[in-house]
Amino acid sequence: MSSHKENMGQTASVKMEPTEYKLPALASSNSINVKGEPVSSTANLKSQSSSHPAKSVTSASQDAKPTDSTPDASNDVSDEPNDAQDPLAEATNADNAGDITMEDAPALPPRAPTKSTDYKEHESAAEIEYTPEETLQETLKMVNKLVERIEGLELGPLRKEVWLRETTSLRSQSAPTTLIAICGGTGAGKSSSLNAILDDNIVPTSGMRACTAVVTEIAYHKKKNIEADVSFLSKEEWKAELQILIGDLVEEDGTLKRSTDLKSDAGVAWQKVHAVYPKLSQEKLVTLTPDEIIAKDPKIERVLGNTKKIVAADSKIFSKEIGKYIDSKDQRRGKDKEGKSKDKNKDPNAPAFWPLIRQVNVRCNAAALSTGAVLVDLPGTGDANAARNSIAKSYMKRANCVWVLAPIQRAVDEKVAKDLLGDAFRYQLMMDGGYDANTITFIASKCDDISCSEVIGSLGLHDDLELEEIQEKIERISDETTEHKVSKMAADKAVKSAEADLKRARAVHSEYKEQLECFEDGKPFVPKLTAKAKKSDKAAKPKAKASKSKKRKNSSGGKKGSPKRRRSSPAGDDDEDKMDDSDDESDLFKSDIEKSEDSDSDKDSDFEDEDDSEKESDDERSSDRDRDDDAGSGSDDEKDSDREDDVEIEEEVTEESIKHNIAEAKKAMDEIRARWNEARKEKKAVADHIATLKKKATTAQKEKNAFCSRKRSEFSRDVLKEDFRSGLRDLDEAAAEERDPANFDPSVAIRDYEAIDLPVFTVSSRDYVRIKKQIKGDGEPSCFSNVNDTGIPELQQWCHHLTKSSRERAAKNFMKQVVAFANDVKNYVAGIGQVTSADRETLREQWESGETDAAEQPLEDDDPFAAILGGSGGLYTIPQSVAKRDRYGHLIGITPRLQKEFEEIVEETVENLNSHLSEGLDKQCRIGAANAADAAVTTSDEFASSMHWGSYRATLRRNGEYRRDLNVELVNPFTRNIAQTWQKTFEADIFGFVRESVLASLRKLVDDISKSAAPGLVDRTKLQGESCMESAQVALDKSIETVKETLNNEQKEVSRSLAPHVQSQLLDGYESAMEERGKGSVARQKAVFHRFVVDVKDEIFENGADVIMDRLTGAADAVGKSLTASFDNLAQKIEVNLAVLWEDVRDDPTQKKSRSDIVSEVNRILRQLQLRSEAEKARSIRDEDTVMS
Repeated sequence: MSSHKENMGQTASVKMEPTEYKLPALASSNSINVKGEPVSSTANLKSQSSSHPAKSVTSASQDAKPTDSTPDASNDVSDEPNDAQDPLAEATNADNAGDITMEDAPALPPRAPTKSTDYKEHESAAEIEYTPEETLQETLKMVNKLVERIEGLELGPLRKEVWLRETTSLRSQSAPTTLIAICGGTGAGKSSSLNAILDDNIVPTSGMRACTAVVTEIAYHKKKNIEADVSFLSKEEWKAELQILIGDLVEEDGTLKRSTDLKSDAGVAWQKVHAVYPKLSQEKLVTLTPDEIIAKDPKIERVLGNTKKIVAADSKIFSKEIGKYIDSKDQRRGKDKEGKSKDKNKDPNAPAFWPLIRQVNVRCNAAALSTGAVLVDLPGTGDANAARNSIAKSYMKRANCVWVLAPIQRAVDEKVAKDLLGDAFRYQLMMDGGYDANTITFIASKCDDISCSEVIGSLGLHDDLELEEIQEKIERISDETTEHKVSKMAADKAVKSAEADLKRARAVHSEYKEQLECFEDGKPFVPKLTAKAKKSDKAAKPKAKASKSKKRKNSSGGKKGSPKRRRSSPAGDDDEDKMDDSDDESDLFKSDIEKSEDSDSDKDSDFEDEDDSEKESDDERSSDRDRDDDAGSGSDDEKDSDREDDVEIEEEVTEESIKHNIAEAKKAMDEIRARWNEARKEKKAVADHIATLKKKATTAQKEKNAFCSRKRSEFSRDVLKEDFRSGLRDLDEAAAEERDPANFDPSVAIRDYEAIDLPVFTVSSRDYVRIKKQIKGDGEPSCFSNVNDTGIPELQQWCHHLTKSSRERAAKNFMKQVVAFANDVKNYVAGIGQVTSADRETLREQWESGETDAAEQPLEDDDPFAAILGGSGGLYTIPQSVAKRDRYGHLIGITPRLQKEFEEIVEETVENLNSHLSEGLDKQCRIGAANAADAAVTTSDEFASSMHWGSYRATLRRNGEYRRDLNVELVNPFTRNIAQTWQKTFEADIFGFVRESVLASLRKLVDDISKSAAPGLVDRTKLQGESCMESAQVALDKSIETVKETLNNEQKEVSRSLAPHVQSQLLDGYESAMEERGKGSVARQKAVFHRFVVDVKDEIFENGADVIMDRLTGAADAVGKSLTASFDNLAQKIEVNLAVLWEDVRDDPTQKKSRSDIVSEVNRILRQLQLRSEAEKARSIRDEDTVMS
């Protein structure tokens, strides 16, 4: 089903002052269908095209990129106080504290053309890399150049007026934008997804209450900085909200409600009020009126109704600046454990601003938005502030596209797509023009949150070959890791064994060295370690010669003598140094893993430090002496035995034998150390391989996660698409049955549901941000390794896709309009003066609608064309004309004739439109009113019984509109009955009659002029008439497009008028129910409202049908007014185009030169526009071939 969505304007990216800021007017559409192509026009091209430095046409191609004319960011804030601690000091003071609404930036007066308006010239279409944006920019430069050339022409008063109007319209052409409303509940991941789409951390993702409480619009600008306009509630809006919040804090008997539960109505109310007025106690607060509360803080009062502009160089600074206004964290939580404020200069009792924010408009240099997409983060329902709710509803009404976000698990399990935004939204969607591939987009977020076992089990993936391959890889890595852990344990054991052996060998080596010292000093020596070795190995060793000096033992048991200073042999020192160097060198090459794993054993290894070794040697010597003393006090038998052993050892010990033993011990140490180093190398190699295996295991698991996530996404996309089709089918069938139950056949499909393909994207913003390193210290991705697998790049491209058709259509239409105007100018300057004076006078007398005034008008300083041309510039002003009348006083000439004929066409059009709307909708509205009245009592009672009594009271206090909207639910039966009929009624070709009638009238006019011309002028007149018809058709198409948009806007307003009507009719009921107090008040409130609905339901909905039909009549009248205005201008344009046949001209050299220059310029412009049209067609063919391939 082909259709077109309404156009939507984005807010102007200029500094918002504390005055009225209205929503922009909608631009024209080229279809009555309300749902089709997402397009809107706002971004003004004029400023961009007027900001280039001067250059010639021939050199223009060297500087093709348009620049942004928005003032430099430094200028925006240079006059603002730099008070980082008190955002109140930064808020702009407003003279008008009334409502802040959004409006189009006021149209700037046309500026004088400069060389910056020169356009690029190409020799062939192949040279042009066609893009709609660049074409719009270059075509606008052509318009400016053409206006510059017109400067010296003589223009008649009517032509001057018409050309001024046309050039102003052309120069105010704007680049189209596409408004995308983003909906999703708390925790859906909207903020994270937006930041990923924007490739920057612009939207706060935590601790920011305002991010879910106000509308946040994010648009594109070319500057590298980030700008935001934070607009605050007006005084009246804040006053109305305070009234509701105070009501939420007080029980019926006047006592305070418990506000410690921040999720309760009272908790939310207290959190808001206390944030703004932290010095007011709850007890004091409820005794004050809203006016008295506001008066308590003059600074807060000055903020109300104002807009704060923020300019930041990057997202980090922007987050800090905007955090001053939207950070909702409790002020008291900004203290550390010692109770000291983190910021000494910050007042802990300073007010917060997030409850006062009405709307935030952000502009940034995000590539995803560069083609005109405007993202709007919409809050959820249930906000106490009517102004914020109204803004959200307004955006939903004007949105070209709607994105719905939900976590992927919830999206599938809870049938989110089937119940997309509720019945009310689906009915409204149908009334707005139904569904197409651009209207709704579903985004399943948090795809990196995956449980592989659950996905594999639920989707039956056990036998999937790709998964089996991944699983085998994981198992291989696991098995290899297990093997290497065993090897690592063996290596650990070998290292520890070598360390123990080396420790003993060193002790033996040290003992031999001590023995040598004692031998040389003549001291007694009793071996500790080497004695056992000698006894056990005595038979295998050759006996050495006994020393002449005998060892003597201290047998007295008395005090030992002080040991003499030990002398170290040079050889011993060398050995020690060599050993230590080897140890240090070995440690130098240890990996971090080895050092960590070996820390315990290394600490206990005595050979690591020479000082430890020396200390140990001293301890051993001391121990030996103690043992000698003990031996001296032993039994005689033991002494005798020791003497025998001593005699035996002493007979074997010589200086040579001791040195030989030292050398052997050193050799043994070297062998053990080599074994130890080899074991350590083996351990390091195994540890390194285990670390590599761990990385491989992580990668393999991530690969498995990604596989399972992709499979779940594929499954989810199919389920969500089918759920959406099912929801539409249910909606269609319910409406069809209600319209005509006797003829309803559920076996017959109302539409081709298989052709409905809901765009579904499955994304992981968290992994995308981590892969892109968008946030430092955020860790590694948990699921995906490739940014394309996260789905975010595809969603970014979808932003461009949604704007493609509107951008291309805007560029083509703009070129068409410029071609028509350029030809008009060319026909005038080339054809003027080609008719003889007598023939001119004959045509003038019959067809000109004005005649020259007797008094010649002076040149005015405020000449309207001077606004475009930058002053009079020598523009010759032809004397003004006055309307011509016949002898009966009737206006004569082309313009009056056409206006009269067009008036009849308009009257007939309005009459036909009223008849069409009445026939299509009146009966269905009456049936819908009866259905709504019949269901009203049941709907109201079920609404009351379905929620907690506190929520029901809060709903009554808010006139039926809280977390759910009772007014909308009461209207649903009415809307359901008229939805499809409404859609079909406005899809009809209502304006085909208008176009044919106007063209027939114009053809008749041209024919009459040709017949009235002299025989020699007939061909010239017909040629000019054909040119006039071509130009008129372009203007007529634009007029009808504007009128279609007028009707489109009107019908959308009308379709949304029923719920407000019902709410206004139920106000007395809401107030009466809230008057009930005391014991049993809840039941009485329900009963009061029940009786009120019973009494007024028939009248409410019958009147509602009248309201709908009356407003449709008003819509038809608005169409008539729009047609009349457009056709009046068209009539003047036709006369101007034909007036070349009779207009006179000053035939002086200046005028000839000006006309010649214009003809040359127009020919160049038409040539360039032709080449651009060819380039656009060539690109379209390439795109189609790409799609087909």
